[in-house]
Amino acid sequence: MYRNVLTLVTATLALVDAQAGSIFGSIVPGTTGKLGDATIISNNIIGMTYQAVLPQSTTTGFRGYIIGSSVTNGTGIVFSTNIYGFSDEAALGPFRKVYHIHESPVPSDGNCTGTGAHLDPYARGEIPPCDPSTPQMCQVGDLAGKHGNMTTSPFQATYLDLYLSDRPGASTFFGNRSLVIHLSNTTRLTCANFTLLTSALSSSSGLPPASTPTTAIPDSGSADAKVISGGVVLAGVLALLL
Repeated sequence: MYRNVLTLVTATLALVDAQAGSIFGSIVPGTTGKLGDATIISNNIIGMTYQAVLPQSTTTGFRGYIIGSSVTNGTGIVFSTNIYGFSDEAALGPFRKVYHIHESPVPSDGNCTGTGAHLDPYARGEIPPCDPSTPQMCQVGDLAGKHGNMTTSPFQATYLDLYLSDRPGASTFFGNRSLVIHLSNTTRLTCANFTLLTSALSSSSGLPPASTPTTAIPDSGSADAKVISGGVVLAGVLALLL
């Protein structure tokens, strides 16, 4: 009997290993999009800030936000990420928790499947995985691939992404798209739309009016709520980058 149990356990582990290999794959240096490498965005609109706030879902403990803002030289977008509450997802196993910008907004029913695929205007595809040492060869929306997976709760990171745009109409524009958090086996856990938080443009620009930054978001280390202002969160970061 014990031999049969051991055989079953061994077979199960082999299956898990095989599945993990097919899901994760291996980085293949030099893999780029069918349309070439992503281009550094140097004409972003100065003074634009977008945020995505995760919903108060009853099906997952994930909470938090990501804020993206342009810098004064117009090159790239600075993202500030604070995502937490996913220790209860440990039962999901060894799958990594990743996050991406998806090509479509979250539909009105909140179904994350409706966000479509990753933002990928250069047709790079998800396989093989992104090589973070060559971010220009990654999917434009693959934030985890370029800047790191979520490995701790809270997950807090600030970084400059050179390949996303805050200019409406650009194929790399992220302001009308969505943030999706899922496992590396593609299970989608939660999602949120990016919305305009602050804008340096007048209403004649054709952009929607900026929302007043009064969204209450629980602090990662406290049950209290606080107001997140994109300008306050990013001011110190921008000062270091300029």
